[in-house]
Amino acid sequence: MDDEAEIRSRVGEHFEAMRWGEGLEPDWERFRADFLPGAALVGAARPAAVRSVDAFVERMETVARANLSSFEEHTRGMKVLRFGNVAVALASSEMLENGVDVNHDVSGYLLVKSEGRWSIVAHAWDQAGEDKPVPDDLR
Repeated sequence: MDDEAEIRSRVGEHFEAMRWGEGLEPDWERFRADFLPGAALVGAARPAAVRSVDAFVERMETVARANLSSFEEHTRGMKVLRFGNVAVALASSEMLENGVDVNHDVSGYLLVKSEGRWSIVAHAWDQAGEDKPVPDDLR
């Protein structure tokens, strides 16, 4: 797999491990494996706060799973820029919550290639809505 294909695969499949519902548990080890140790996650809430991967997983296990009986998120569109062993990606996602509520967001990723593998160093996102629609080129 060439570098861009690997980046697209890493980002595109990133959320597939973070699904739950009746008879389905999230695979947090698979989710964690996408990140370089010490990676930073910055959610849509403001003021912005940096979380570790473990802090993000803990929040999803406590707050999100307490409020959502089911959750899945799928990448729908992506742009990638790469130079050598550094890449940035902008990707749109569609979330299905409780089997009925559909929401969208756009994520920014910083990735690095180390020891022959692309890993996420930072991931930040913002919710899409009427005031911030997903750009056409990320649909």
